[in-house]
Amino acid sequence: MRTTAARILLLLTAALTLSACGIYSFSGTSIQNDVNTVTIAYFEYKAQKVNPSLSNDLTEALRTRFRRMTRLEQVEQDGDLEIVGEVTGYSVSASAITAGEYAAQNRLSVTVSVSFTNRKYPEDDFENKSFSAYADFDSTLSLDAVESSLCAEIIDKLIEDIFNATVAQW
Repeated sequence: MRTTAARILLLLTAALTLSACGIYSFSGTSIQNDVNTVTIAYFEYKAQKVNPSLSNDLTEALRTRFRRMTRLEQVEQDGDLEIVGEVTGYSVSASAITAGEYAAQNRLSVTVSVSFTNRKYPEDDFENKSFSAYADFDSTLSLDAVESSLCAEIIDKLIEDIFNATVAQW
């Protein structure tokens, strides 16, 4: 019984020490204590093939991730951190070809370009970093039939990668 209480006390002490240093959090972020705000600009749509809701869905998903996973206040402009991006690619291609040279599966791919500014720690900045994600679907289905669910899956992947590159620095 004593050893269990001692272990719990040790774990709590370690947890408080790690979270008190301000650099690491249990959400996986590494945000300095003096960084308090973030500006996430609307992702412009510059891909040739049009998806009218993708820019808005991507922007809102990124804002939601920052609200849920960080302590940062979101501001319209001049945040300590600033994320600006654009959708640069949106395409469908064959991903699996059958013996008869027909596509068995198609792939929806989305590419975004992101610039990140850390006004307090400019060594973390990057410009025009490309992030891509894709989802495959059966070629017997039309893109219209699966587009919204595929885009949701792709957005989740992109948001994870962008979040990690900006504040988790993995």
